[in-house]
Amino acid sequence: MAVLGLGIAGLSGCASAPPPPAPAPAAPAAPQQPAAIPGGSYKVGNPYQISGVWYYPRVDYGYNETGIASWYGPGFHAKVTANGELYNENELTAAHQTLPMPSLVRVTNLENGRSIVVRINDRGPFVSGRIIDMSRRGAQLLGFDQQGTAKVRVEVLADESRAIAAAAMNAGTQVAGSPDGGPVPQAAPRPSVTVEGVPPPASPPPARTVAPPTTLAGSTSPDGRFLPAPVVQQQALPARPGRIYVQAGAFTNYDNASRLRAKLSSIAPTAVSDATVNGQQFYRVRLGPFDQVERADAVLAQVLQVGTSEARILID
Repeated sequence: MAVLGLGIAGLSGCASAPPPPAPAPAAPAAPQQPAAIPGGSYKVGNPYQISGVWYYPRVDYGYNETGIASWYGPGFHAKVTANGELYNENELTAAHQTLPMPSLVRVTNLENGRSIVVRINDRGPFVSGRIIDMSRRGAQLLGFDQQGTAKVRVEVLADESRAIAAAAMNAGTQVAGSPDGGPVPQAAPRPSVTVEGVPPPASPPPARTVAPPTTLAGSTSPDGRFLPAPVVQQQALPARPGRIYVQAGAFTNYDNASRLRAKLSSIAPTAVSDATVNGQQFYRVRLGPFDQVERADAVLAQVLQVGTSEARILID
């Protein structure tokens, strides 16, 4: 019995022993910023989605649009941009939703006539109604860093953009893409638009031909260095502030345009205007004009909510 008792006591002691403590969970690794690429890489990229909106990057050396510019700075300074370089808020760079990186664009503040050339090296802005996000320095030179937004025209410098693209390809990594993995999609030439009662704009001066290597910043210098920042090219042009509209759509059939106008007329004053594009007549449905960007933003949000996904802000 004594032996049996000892056996039971031994079993009891084993049963009451606490289990070994579980190992402490490993602390999650802090997200690491990708390594920066000096001068960045050439990148077009595949379609991508931000907050439910799809964007389709493409090569478009005929890009020429009006709209609202914004700027970004302190919160992104020294972080890696979409093409792999470090963002510097004091350089003349900008973010665009779809243009190749790098590209050179001329941005003109329509409200005061100031015009500068900046290099596209990032993606954005991802706010409805904005067409370009300038660096802090770019916003300062264009004179809208205090108010935060401005009416602008954004024009690609085609030859210069081809030159810096070639320089970026030669200097580092190529990162290009299309939906099917094939060649990068090329944008079709944009036809001119003639609006009844409005004289056509004056023909722009012939584009300068720039072939690498060149000393144009953003390409390759004679000693082989890649120069990522564009030379300051500031101009003072006549101020042409224009008026702010929300364009909800353009149709070849007037009845379709009229139905959309009736659908949106409760949001803001809405009209149908004629435009001729490459010999074909279109009917544009526009809301406005608006005096304030904030009012145009609010109207655009309402138009998008009713399912008119192609609506955008423009200056005319």
